[in-house]
Amino acid sequence: MKNYLLLLISLGIIACKETKTNYKKVKEDQDFVQALSMFDNGKDSAYFYFNKVTSKQIRGLDAAKAYCYMSMIQANKGDYYGSQESSINALKLLKEKNKTHWSSVGSCYNQLGLNSIVFKQYNLAIAYFNSALKFFNHRDEITMVLNNKALAYQKLKQYPEALKIYNHILAQKINRNEYARFLSNAARTQWLANSEYNAAAQMLKALNIRKAENNDWGLNASYSHLADYYTMSKPDSALFFAENMYEVAKKLKSADDQLEALDKLIKLSPAAATKKYFDIYQSLNDSLQTARNAAKNQFAVVRYESEKSKADNLILQKDNTEKRYQIIKREILLASGFLLFAAASVIAFLWYKKRHQKMELDKESAIQENKLKTSKKVHDVVANGLYRVMSEMENQPEIDRESIIDKIEILYEKSRDISYDKPELDEQPFQHKISEILTSFATPQTKVIIVGNTNTLWVKVPTNVLYELEQILQELMVNMKKHSGATTVVLKFDQEVNQVNIFYTDDGIGMPEEKIFNNGWKNTVSRIEGIGGKLTFETKLEKGLKVHISFQVS
Repeated sequence: MKNYLLLLISLGIIACKETKTNYKKVKEDQDFVQALSMFDNGKDSAYFYFNKVTSKQIRGLDAAKAYCYMSMIQANKGDYYGSQESSINALKLLKEKNKTHWSSVGSCYNQLGLNSIVFKQYNLAIAYFNSALKFFNHRDEITMVLNNKALAYQKLKQYPEALKIYNHILAQKINRNEYARFLSNAARTQWLANSEYNAAAQMLKALNIRKAENNDWGLNASYSHLADYYTMSKPDSALFFAENMYEVAKKLKSADDQLEALDKLIKLSPAAATKKYFDIYQSLNDSLQTARNAAKNQFAVVRYESEKSKADNLILQKDNTEKRYQIIKREILLASGFLLFAAASVIAFLWYKKRHQKMELDKESAIQENKLKTSKKVHDVVANGLYRVMSEMENQPEIDRESIIDKIEILYEKSRDISYDKPELDEQPFQHKISEILTSFATPQTKVIIVGNTNTLWVKVPTNVLYELEQILQELMVNMKKHSGATTVVLKFDQEVNQVNIFYTDDGIGMPEEKIFNNGWKNTVSRIEGIGGKLTFETKLEKGLKVHISFQVS
């Protein structure tokens, strides 16, 4: 169950209520007011009006708050990369030294932490949550962030750290619903740390509190925890709680929780019922992915149309300026017979002024045109990232996982058409980042060996070159995964004077000489040429493929 999504919505609403109050004290922007009303009523069209606020020339606290709302809407619809971008845009406009900005700053850092959990970057998530805690003063906000932080520790299997947080909160005076949440989370964490731990009493106590409080979201979580806890020891009890979770998830209309409950039912039900639950799972999963893809595309269309409108207005202003100066020029020429010397001086002045303004307009037009081209490019990083997720899922035990992998493969192909600008957020050391990307393609059938990937190697390499290398190596590994059938992949990194060398070797089927390169490979070659590097294939081998990549550093 994606508990972090529920926490995201809850914390977002808390921060937004304060944002809404402060905003009305400063300015009644009608687009913002309409967006808030739609957001409160759960309408996705709120994104359109928040985006209108961010597109206005005056970009201050109101635009930053609009980005915060957009980030929450995107995360709720599964567009986590878009959510990251919106949170980063908000932080660029916010001032951390200004106390009136603190609630929005904390909300953005918390959102970045929640998205990092989705991306399985748990240490980074903890860092974001620590940043968020610096800017929150309300107990409810602090408690929410601490719970998120404990979840990240739990994902890292650092159970003692997670339990410190849960026990700290349980020792405070909190309401019954909050007590039930942290009691159940603490019991689950202790059980994960020690499979012999008897967590039933605490979990059932939390369940009874949530029943008494009519807390359906809490019941959903309790049923999930109890189903997991009893799976090995009492399968019948586990099945009972999984069935209850499924019914509550349907009542809440939570597709993610329904999928989780169905996954449990598939594993726990008798053979006769398994097929029924699996068919429901497939149908619901297809619908959910379709809805999320549609939402992502709609978000991209809104941003694209906004940028296009700006460019069109700029062109119109330029045309009007041209017409205005043509009229002035004709009037001056008509008067030139009477005031030849004076007219010549005025014409020279106006010509200079016109040329200067035209250069400024051309410069702004070029900037807008570049933004439009960028927004329409196919973002191969997203596609390769999705394929990495598929590679990781392939090694997780799951019912009929081949069918699920096929569906994700279709999603991977479609994602090539999604337009997206990459968020510029990654403070992770490059050698760690590259190691993480490369090893994510390792499976029980395919070993990935990395040699020479040290911090010293990348010190002199510019940031833009590091970004291009990340995409090049990822494309290389995706092609290996899809086509080579290799059992061993070796990547060796070294430096000779001012040249960095990357040697790739695998024992797969190799690459035919008549190979027709796809768009991914064409982009890879273009990227290498763009950084002044060279790429060499060694295909005349009995088996496997060798690739040599090199580039100069100062």
